[in-house]
This record gives sequence, C-alpha cells and structure tokens, in this order.
Amino acid sequence: TNCVSSHSHSAAFIYGGHGTAAPPRDRKPGGGVLKRLKSRRSQQVDGRAVTEEDLRTRGGHVTPEDVLELRVATRGYLCKPEDNIYNIEFVRFKIRDLETDTVLFEIAKPPHADDDEENREADPSTGRFVRYQFTPAFLGLRTVGATVEFTVGNRPLNNFRMIERHYFRDHLLKSFDFDFGFCIPNSRNTCEHIYEFPQLSESLVHQMVACPYETRSDSFYFVENRLVMHNKADYAYNGGK
Repeated sequence: TNCVSSHSHSAAFIYGGHGTAAPPRDRKPGGGVLKRLKSRRSQQVDGRAVTEEDLRTRGGHVTPEDVLELRVATRGYLCKPEDNIYNIEFVRFKIRDLETDTVLFEIAKPPHADDDEENREADPSTGRFVRYQFTPAFLGLRTVGATVEFTVGNRPLNNFRMIERHYFRDHLLKSFDFDFGFCIPNSRNTCEHIYEFPQLSESLVHQMVACPYETRSDSFYFVENRLVMHNKADYAYNGGK
C-alpha cells in the first residue's frame, strides 16, 4: 500500500495518526490522492502482560508484538530521537468528525523553525509529546478522521506502521493499528486515519471528564517491524477548564 507521495520538501512539525488502505479516495489539490486508512484488527493475544521495564532490560529492538502486550501507558520513551534514521517528520495534523465534517483540531509546524535543533538538545522529548484539550462532547463521537502529513528523508520506508494505544488510568480503552505501507525517499505524504471509537459507559465518561490528563496515549512507529519513533499525548475533556 503506497501513501501519497510528491517530491517536495517542507519544513514542518506534528504528532500523528495511522492504517490499512481502505476506499474511498479523495482527490487533493495539486493532483495527489488522499488515502484513507482503517485500523487492522487487533493482533493482541491474551498472554502475559509485558511491562515497560521488561522491554528496557531485554535489549534488542522493540517490535509491534511487544507494544501490543503493554497494559498501561509508558512513563518514558521506548526509543531515542536518533533512532529515527529515516528522518520522518510530521508536518501537519488535523482531526475531524467524519459524521459532520467538523474540524476539531489542526496544527502545523511553522516553516524553517531555526530553533528546532536547540530545543531538541535542551529537551530530547521536544516534538514527541502533545497535550490535547477537548470538550466533553468529543467522548460521544463515533468516527473521527485524523489527517497527517509527513516528510521522509533519503531512505525508503518499507512496511511503515503505527500502533496507537489509548488508556484511562490503567485501563486500555482502545488500540489502533495502521499500515502506512511504502513511502519513497524525499517525499511528502498524506494519509487520513479512520478512528472508530468504542462506546464508553456513562460512568467512565464522567470520570474521564472529571480527571483531565489522566487519559493518555502512546503512538509507536515501526519500519520493517523495528521501533523508530515513539510519541506520547494526554487529553482533557473538560473544555480546558
């Protein structure tokens, strides 16, 4: 499955999404194709839970199978920024409600941010963590699309895959698993990931609204089944109050 590619470089930033190719496709301005991706079915098996400490002490690279066995959000990052040898950079991210086509969140990295390298040296997690603030109505949404644009360095991406796991406290809410497919070197790519949200109980929704930032997610990015990027986020659903 190929992501949309065009040979253009753009300095830009973001935190992003994932999926297996699924129709329909929409034409983008400029003749590209926006590919919509749906999460593959969960491959998680009911085995012994793997802990963050297990993965750190075991050595070797982290695989998709490893993170699918995590039961809680990680406290730290399972790879280093320099493990992104493919120079994958997220440049734009947009979330929309697919039922109403309402844009809920949109962010893009300013072009040519000169202080990026300085920030990264001062704080290695710069660019790897995002805090979201939504209203309680967000928890009632059924299907959400996350459009992500990213650029690729001078190496091809084979089997580019993302696994995103969402937790409230120590409870796994949902695991999403997307295949970007193959991306050519020095390309700019756009994919929309389709999130089908689980129905949450009324009591759980009340807890998530009452406890801002105790809802968290880990986003793990793999190339050829090797972890190359790890981003984190937390969420508030109290409208920013």
